[in-house]
Amino acid sequence: MAQVFKPSADIILRAVILIIVIAVIVTVVSGWLYWHSGWLTDVAEAPEQPVPFSHRHHAGDLNIDCRYCHYTGEETAKAGLPTSETCMTCHSQLWTEAEALRPVRQAYTEGRPLWWQRVVDSPDFVYFNHAAHLDVGVGCTTCHGPVQEMALTYESHAYTMGWCLDCHRDPAPNLRPEGAVTAFDWRPRTGLSETERQALLEARDVHPERLTDCYTCHR
Repeated sequence: MAQVFKPSADIILRAVILIIVIAVIVTVVSGWLYWHSGWLTDVAEAPEQPVPFSHRHHAGDLNIDCRYCHYTGEETAKAGLPTSETCMTCHSQLWTEAEALRPVRQAYTEGRPLWWQRVVDSPDFVYFNHAAHLDVGVGCTTCHGPVQEMALTYESHAYTMGWCLDCHRDPAPNLRPEGAVTAFDWRPRTGLSETERQALLEARDVHPERLTDCYTCHR
């Protein structure tokens, strides 16, 4: 009876299977790395702005409250971006001839807004309400990172669904006392007992069992 396959066929088959397995592994690993890389998430990337605004100087050195510029955050879903009028409140007196601030002066003179570029731009299918978070004591740096240290503002981490859900499942450590929502030196509570956790949730009327409903973030 004639031999159908040559002796080398077994080696070739094993090599093909090995190549396929390696290709699958490389594809999966590459996809995971890309999904978590700065190329996709823009982490640590500072978008170009109309003026080189420094949170390190304004929020860190001068300790200007976040709500001075982002003045709608406590009342609406959007935190708002500073208008040219807001900037000129100070810069009509300070650094009045600075070349870097020319776009601010021009916008103010022409009565038009400054076209700031979003640092964090949520997808259209994600609903985020700043007022709802600030109202229960979730502070600015909890989500935006240490902006008081940023010369140019960038994403401090990836805003993934998993990252949001981690907090929604256990929000108690991030609930700040009243008056501390814009504090830069506040740190999440660690080592909370169950009694302490429940007391914090009840005091702020926060219900984690509802926070993981799809409708909470997707409307």
